[in-house]
Amino acid sequence: MRYYLGIDNGGTTTKASLFTETGREAGTASMATKMITSFPGFTERNMDEMWDANCAVIREVLRKTAVAPDRVAAVACCGHGKGLYLWGKDGRPARNGIISTDNRAWKYPLRWEKDGTADKVFRITCQHIMACQPVSLLAWIQEHEPQTVDKIRWIFECKDYIRFRLTGEAFAELTDFSGANLVNLRTRRYDGELLKLFGLGWIRDMLPPLRNSADVCGRVTRKAAEETGLAEGTPVAGGMFDIDACAMALNVVDEDHICMIAGTWSINEYLRRQAVLDGSVGMNSVFCIPEYYLIEESSATSAGNNEWFIRTLLPELREKCRSEGKNIYSVMDEAVASIPAEEFCPIFTPFLMASNVHPNAKASFVGISNYHRREHLMRSVYEGIAFCHKYHLDRLTASRPFPAKSIRLAGGVAHSAFWSQMFADVMKYPVEVVDARETGTLGCAITAAVAAGDYPDLPSAAGAMSKVAGTFYPDPGTRAVYEKKYEMYREILDALDPVWNDMQKLIDGGKREEC
Repeated sequence: MRYYLGIDNGGTTTKASLFTETGREAGTASMATKMITSFPGFTERNMDEMWDANCAVIREVLRKTAVAPDRVAAVACCGHGKGLYLWGKDGRPARNGIISTDNRAWKYPLRWEKDGTADKVFRITCQHIMACQPVSLLAWIQEHEPQTVDKIRWIFECKDYIRFRLTGEAFAELTDFSGANLVNLRTRRYDGELLKLFGLGWIRDMLPPLRNSADVCGRVTRKAAEETGLAEGTPVAGGMFDIDACAMALNVVDEDHICMIAGTWSINEYLRRQAVLDGSVGMNSVFCIPEYYLIEESSATSAGNNEWFIRTLLPELREKCRSEGKNIYSVMDEAVASIPAEEFCPIFTPFLMASNVHPNAKASFVGISNYHRREHLMRSVYEGIAFCHKYHLDRLTASRPFPAKSIRLAGGVAHSAFWSQMFADVMKYPVEVVDARETGTLGCAITAAVAAGDYPDLPSAAGAMSKVAGTFYPDPGTRAVYEKKYEMYREILDALDPVWNDMQKLIDGGKREEC
């Protein structure tokens, strides 16, 4: 039997999974990765430690499954998009990697918006500019770390860096780089005029050659084989942006469905043969099936907020669950379900890491009363995350030429039947989940299977390796309750909008520029 190895590097976790030709998961290994937050708005990781984590999870999944390395037909990686991973001329990382939740470069998109650069860029990339994109981060480095500029040999996205460490060959895979404001979306090539607009002409020779997702972009080197336990010479595919990988795992290979990923990021997307050019959506990028564009609305505002809530406000409950062998997420589901949907809970704005309404917006609970218990706050977090997805969904669906048949859901929320039903009620769509615990690594395995020559193309591989496991239908009564709550959520966002800049001045000691 042949196996395919998928590797997924998110903002806080590294995973490796082995899958068979039918999409059956043989085993998964994962490891939490340390986030470095040296200053408010900064989120980084040590790139050597990141590579060590990848080696560790690959070795562990091979050990757990007892799969011989020579039975791994191919490898593919995915990872968070945006952010920045710089490789130095000295054969070492040039600095820490920057994760996609980083907001240090917030002022550059605003500056480019004010001086007209953003409009000119949009004509080339079909994208708005985000603070966490490489262009903004490189502008920040150019201004604040000129010593780093002199060190750079290659500019990578997250998964391209890991593939480079596996193969020793530098490539830039198109789904990631086309979502980074670095590529002309019409020509699907780097564009000198674009780099000039950003004031980044100096990076041209640091951008690796572009490749597609299922292209073989090198083979596992002897050194990487020794470190990972893989067989030397194993082919490594180009891989993809993790939101493409999740769409593949959900068998979203045409225009019929919306893909929603509720993980660290709130990802909401669908496929379309033409880009949306009126500026009404957050992002157009090239999908891993080249005839499609990926139309995306996203922000770092999803289930990562729930992880913070557990870690910060429920540490004793987490420890109790661990000591009793219980799953804390199941315990939370029961606690949230104990509060009826009709009961008022504080409105939670899920902006712990970033926001989709204002660059300086922060998380908050609005409307806490003395009768509220922590179960109410748990429900507030569940609802607030769902409402933020709904906010993105409304923008996204307005750009669709016809209604979607369903939402296909991935990420932490999809593992909770209760929360998945809430999403169906809030979004007013049937919500489908697939029979896969690790959708990111499954999407990678689908790509690896094509790169290995075992399927002719990505839709064929996805059709064979992805299976819908269940569907949640909107409940008419509960749907009406959430509609009223969502209206209040929108009112609160509008009411708080004037506050965020003044709050940020207090955080920064009055030094930060206004938006």
